[in-house]
Formats: sequence, structure tokens, C-alpha cells
Amino acid sequence: MMWLRATCELHFEIALPTPFILMLRPRSGAHQWIAREAYRLEPMVPVVEFTDVYGNLCQRLIAPVGPFSIYTSEEVVTADQLDEAPGAPFVDVQNLPDSVLSFLLPSRYCEADRFGDMALEITQGCLLGYDQVKAIEDWLRANIRYEPGTSTVPISAIEVNQRGYGVCRDLAHLGLALCRALSIPARMVVGYLYQLEPMDLHAWFEAFVGGRWYTFDATQASARAGYIAIGYGRDAADVAVYTQFGPAVLPVFQSVSVERC
Repeated sequence: MMWLRATCELHFEIALPTPFILMLRPRSGAHQWIAREAYRLEPMVPVVEFTDVYGNLCQRLIAPVGPFSIYTSEEVVTADQLDEAPGAPFVDVQNLPDSVLSFLLPSRYCEADRFGDMALEITQGCLLGYDQVKAIEDWLRANIRYEPGTSTVPISAIEVNQRGYGVCRDLAHLGLALCRALSIPARMVVGYLYQLEPMDLHAWFEAFVGGRWYTFDATQASARAGYIAIGYGRDAADVAVYTQFGPAVLPVFQSVSVERC
């Protein structure tokens, strides 16, 4: 097992009272155990926590005028090796769990209905299921350049494919669209990755084959451990670590770290 400590610090300057929805608390699950966590706001304000439709822990609050900061840290137990399953079979749609059906559909940034021919071409000759997703991951790694810092707003899978480069979120969007075009459920994940360069919050995707979810990340040269998931959703619209309402507010300072405990 691998013990990791992840921290995230966000500082804002608030011009008028601003409603926020935060998604900064990871949950224990099949691939991680949250052994300890801390969550601090400065100044402290009333917070209401709820679970969204994807099972993510979210916090609602109103940030007051002036400096406003968010500090989070977690100590997490994760596997020391990423699960891989060559040959894991495709699951017929009629046999999928109800909970994964929404991850078959096109979404705001993943126009799966536009990628059928391309997905079939990329995966030609592959066994149905895991091997198809692996072929998509390999194709993304070879054809879409991972360039951190080149995009500040989400763009769609079609735009990513046309542009030929993007940030982690962009590569995930194209991977999601290609998987769903083959009737393979695929969901976006946002969180942390140990030894990510440059260090920041990270995005990747998971595909449901062989009766469970598996991790895929075309931004990395090969499969490796060290992922901590914070949120799951159909695409970037569902997994923003913070969403604010009203005039745009961007962090004046942001710091992310992931270390071995």
C-alpha cells in the first residue's frame, strides 16, 4: 500500500458576497481510504455539506467580502500499483448496472455521438472491452500533445481533436467521448497524482469494463500508482473543485502538493 498526503490551498479576493460550491473532500472507496483529513476556511463561514448525484461530497457557502482562503489536507491509503486488466470484457448495455448508464451518453464537453467512426478505426482488431480503451489511451498519448497550462477553460472533445494538444482535462474529454462512442461507460475524475509534473490538480478518466471501473490517463508515459480521486462526473462541468456564482472570481494564489507519508 502507498500512504500519500495531499494538500490544496486556494486564496481569493472577494469584491461582494459570493456563493460557492466546493468539491474538495475525497471519499473512501474501492481504490482509496481517507485515513485523516483537515478542512479550514479563513474567515470561517457557515457551510452546508451535501452529496451530489455522482456521490461527491460538496460544500455550499457564501464567501464574505475581502480575503478568503480554503485549506485542505488528506492522508490517504492507496494501492502501490495501478490495476490493469488486459482482456477484461465489454459489458453489454442491457447488463450494465443502473448507476453507470448516464456515463454512456453524450455530455456538454464529450460529444460521443460524433466519434463513432473514429473510435472504431482506433480500436480495429482489439478485443471488445478493456483492450479497446487501452487502444484509445495509447492513441491519445501518441496523437494529442499534453501541454500543461495551455488552456484555462474547458473545451470539447471535438475541439481537442481538431487542436491536437491540451491539458489533462482536454485529453480526458476526448478519451471519454471515444469510449462512449463504443457503448463503454466512461467517467471523468478530478483529484491528485503523486509526482505529477508540474504539480497541480489533475484530471483523468475511468472506463467500466469487466464489471468494474479502471483508470486510464494518457498524460502519463505509462500506468502508475498514486492517484487520489476527489470527484467523479460526466465531464469537467460536473467536477469543478470550486464553482462560484456572480462576477467571476479567480484564485490570487493556488498551491497543491502530494507527498509520501
